[in-house]
Amino acid sequence: MKTTDIWLLVVPGFVLLDATGPAQVFASANDEARDAGLPPPYRIRMTAPGGGAVASSCGVAILAEPLPAAGAALAGSTLIVSGGRGMEAAGGPHDQDVLPWVRRAAARVARCCSVCNGAFVLARAGLLDGRRAVTHWRDAALLQAQFPAIEVQDDAIYIKDGPLYTSAGIAAGMDLALSLVAEDLGRAVSLAVAKRMVVFFKRPGGQRQFSSQLLAQDDPQDVHGRLSAWLRPRLHQRIDVEQMAAACALSVRTLHRQLRQAAGLSPAQLLLRLRMEAACGLLERPGMTVKRAASQSGFGSEYNLRRAFAAQLGVVPSDYQARFG
Repeated sequence: MKTTDIWLLVVPGFVLLDATGPAQVFASANDEARDAGLPPPYRIRMTAPGGGAVASSCGVAILAEPLPAAGAALAGSTLIVSGGRGMEAAGGPHDQDVLPWVRRAAARVARCCSVCNGAFVLARAGLLDGRRAVTHWRDAALLQAQFPAIEVQDDAIYIKDGPLYTSAGIAAGMDLALSLVAEDLGRAVSLAVAKRMVVFFKRPGGQRQFSSQLLAQDDPQDVHGRLSAWLRPRLHQRIDVEQMAAACALSVRTLHRQLRQAAGLSPAQLLLRLRMEAACGLLERPGMTVKRAASQSGFGSEYNLRRAFAAQLGVVPSDYQARFG
């Protein structure tokens, strides 16, 4: 079996787990191969502009090779761009070195990937236009705003779109790496690696469950902010669209139009998201029961709350509570 090079691109201030998490997945795959008497399938290589010791955001440094020439050294390999402090901002000190190299490398590697806000590097390199992509839930709206040609999927753990792979925040890089091992070596090997590392083979639910604040900050002056402010203390009540329109001194038709323009939501969708936000916050409180959370957030019954959680977050309320309560 041919050994595949895994190039992990880092710059000063990178998030340590963005690089070392995926690296350990591939290293554990090598361990599985050695235990089976097989040659290691991966060669793991850290790279950075200029090479040398590169300090992560937590202060721990790793030793990296200089950026390889985008030629034979990269052919058929996998490139993973780590996220880090300031990666979402254009014109950083390393853009002039990194972006041209990433563009050239993407044409040579078999797979080009990012972890967390490393997606912004791929976006600035022009690699994600017209494709689906994901980044950390905190940065998803910013990625969409800066690069409207990208179809940002804010709840995905990782996304494959052709040879381009993007993943959500930090630990999601390991989910992505496990999927790459499954592509290369099969599901059984990837599952064995997950067991060895004591991590989920397939994480339940999407990344939105990791944010109890499901909505962006409201603008108190627009219809989205005004209606949200009116709805929040009334979520436990039965509310219809006529009441919402009256609270905003608008016709039902105008409310629908203005809310769609301001937030991309219908009144019913906004009400559901606010109730989800409230239910998540309640379930994070000590001693809260699912039944009480359902009642106080306006879902009425545990059954309704379970249905909403399954549809919106991909998990059941009790699982959410076990993780974040």
